[in-house]
Amino acid sequence: MTPRFSIIIPAFNAAATLARAIESVRAQSWPVHEIIIVDDGSTDATAEVARQFGEMVRLIQQPNSGVSVARNTGAAVATGEWLAFLDADDWYTNDRIKLHAEWIMEDPMLDFLTGDYEYRDTTGGLLGTSMAQHQSGQLMLAKAAGSVRVVMETPAELTSFVADHFGDTHTLSVPRALFIELGGYPTGFKVCEDVHFLTRLVAKSRRIGVVCANHGVYFIHHTSATRKNPVDALHENLRTLIDLEQLARKFPPPIRQGIKQRMQSARYNLACALIRNKQHSAAVRAILPLLISNPGWQSLRIVLSIIKG
Repeated sequence: MTPRFSIIIPAFNAAATLARAIESVRAQSWPVHEIIIVDDGSTDATAEVARQFGEMVRLIQQPNSGVSVARNTGAAVATGEWLAFLDADDWYTNDRIKLHAEWIMEDPMLDFLTGDYEYRDTTGGLLGTSMAQHQSGQLMLAKAAGSVRVVMETPAELTSFVADHFGDTHTLSVPRALFIELGGYPTGFKVCEDVHFLTRLVAKSRRIGVVCANHGVYFIHHTSATRKNPVDALHENLRTLIDLEQLARKFPPPIRQGIKQRMQSARYNLACALIRNKQHSAAVRAILPLLISNPGWQSLRIVLSIIKG
């Protein structure tokens, strides 16, 4: 069966970039089933930009509710068997959907697919690629040994991916039925909602298709709220992971181990940011729970390093 892809683009005050994102979907070498734009309460001309594409896109408008709700709204009305997502300020490469669709037709036992992408600054300058910058990506590139396709399936691979994943929301292809079964993206979180969903998705999967090719461009905005307020962002990141950690009790051991490793990194990064912000007591409070959640010499060394400042 030929897979039909619904592309969901959440958009909030994205009038300046939305057309480029839509055009990148229209330019796909594998025609998509539908393009769904979810205008999340924009106050600019986002809706007008979407309407310029006429029947080529389906526009849904809702009160501002956050990116998770917007993605979930798009998934709820989608009619394709497979979902793919794209943020309104990013774009796909021309073969992004084809790379996944052809493999799905050849191997219907794949639970979901992901792959590589480029980081670029707002001037278009290349900053790097996702798989090369993450240990989990390096692991899969080594396994692929030059092949474009590689399957992630061993416990070590899954743990590494959960601990520090490569790829992103716009490299993800997931069956709509599985997305709905998992409840979609979590609401009520400002940061790390994509990791929350991805980890739950991995916990339900046995064979994950990894395409070692560029799927698109992710723009780094140095003026974003996350980068301007790193301590607040790291607090929010930790809050999301704590919620995920509660769910992890039912997950397979490799997934639980990956969450432990990600939590350790999150607490350490927050503590370091608090130290730089001259909040030493807060840094110690942030790191101490490691001794309970992940007891051992490594955690003790991390805690002592933060106490010493």
